[in-house]
Amino acid sequence: MTLKSKVVYLLLAIALVMSVPLAIVRGAGNRSPVRARSVIFLMGDGMGATQRDAIQLVTVGPYGRLTMDQLPYTGMMSTNSVDPKTFVTDSAAGATAWAIGRKTYNGAIAVDAQGKPWPTLLEEAKQAGKSVGLVTTSQVTDASPAAFGAHVEDRDEQSEIARQYLESSKVDVILGGGEDYWYPKGDPGAFPDHPKEDPEEGSKGNRGNLVREAKRLGYTYVTDRQELMAARGPKVLGLFANEEMFQQRPEGEGAVYSPVVSLPEMTQKAIDILSRNPRGFFLFVEQEAIDEMGHNNNSELLMKAGQELDKSVGVALDYAKESGDTLVLVTGDHECCGLTLEGPDDPKYPDEDGREIKGNISGEDGPFKVARSSYRFKTDWTTTGHTPVDVPVSAYGPYADRLVGNYENTHLHEVLQQALGLGPNGMPETGRGWWGHLAAFWRTLTSHLP
Repeated sequence: MTLKSKVVYLLLAIALVMSVPLAIVRGAGNRSPVRARSVIFLMGDGMGATQRDAIQLVTVGPYGRLTMDQLPYTGMMSTNSVDPKTFVTDSAAGATAWAIGRKTYNGAIAVDAQGKPWPTLLEEAKQAGKSVGLVTTSQVTDASPAAFGAHVEDRDEQSEIARQYLESSKVDVILGGGEDYWYPKGDPGAFPDHPKEDPEEGSKGNRGNLVREAKRLGYTYVTDRQELMAARGPKVLGLFANEEMFQQRPEGEGAVYSPVVSLPEMTQKAIDILSRNPRGFFLFVEQEAIDEMGHNNNSELLMKAGQELDKSVGVALDYAKESGDTLVLVTGDHECCGLTLEGPDDPKYPDEDGREIKGNISGEDGPFKVARSSYRFKTDWTTTGHTPVDVPVSAYGPYADRLVGNYENTHLHEVLQQALGLGPNGMPETGRGWWGHLAAFWRTLTSHLP
């Protein structure tokens, strides 16, 4: 094509874009979706449909609905990974599918199946000028939050993940457990090494004193509720435990769920700080204890942890309703441990508990009281590992309707990218109103420049 032809082509492209009538872009039936200025992504690790049902029964009874189940749009999501040994995902591959939109092997953090890193939603949001945050009851460097803010081939590289939070992805608000990975061995930090409740806990970082580095970079460092409530930001690092913010064990063996700062409080504080940015924010919130208590077949504390997640959903929903431009979504990365629910035993249909087998913790728990009724129910476990069943997704706000249906977990990445206008090179996706026309024109223009 000659230079003259290129110029003519470009002028025609400009004329076409500029002549698109506003009525077409904004006309009835063709209205472009209002984009989300902010996203609050809440995740119950290991939370499938049955976990939600169990949490519902102990919270609002059989006829009520959890806050998460009152969100107006619902879909079902496949969770499978592409690990060479199994299609059943772990948390690392599950969160990576959301963060970079590509399936990968178990243990991978924001790298594809070949080990290649790709930009995450959090990094794209940060590049677009938004504030970003990670909140969890697990170690802040555990697999799920890590997939949004770091790139490593092995999820166990938690000190490297912490370093990348500070120096690469530059996460504004980081709240959760896992202080052990921020301090080198021999430096216990705010929480003593080898505590009575878990003598195996102790500082084990291998990237130097990262708390000191965080302070040098301008973070306010907090270690308890009072300090967190007083923190102003804009950058806050809160580490509230050596490892997870709870002790996970089978029932009756010392399990504890009593975080020094609750998940709803951490969620509210993160929103308070991040929402000061007029360009919006991206916040990921995880309740890890649903998964960890599931692995230990501890129904009672799983449901308690789930109630705290639902309160956090309420915090997010309150903000979203007030802001008018925030997408809230709630889901799980996979189901854990084949949980089912049962009513009273019926002699016509005999049922084996399973715990009579020596060494087997998988069996019935309960009975548990059903809220707002005189009913009782039991839980029954089939395994102590992850399962590949689909999990529910619930959403509210801009682009929430795109999460209806049945889809792969990578679909969440696509919808969140579109909702925030974070397409390739930060350009919104094509075909979405006048922004789409402008994006298409820009790609046409730049493809013909020398």
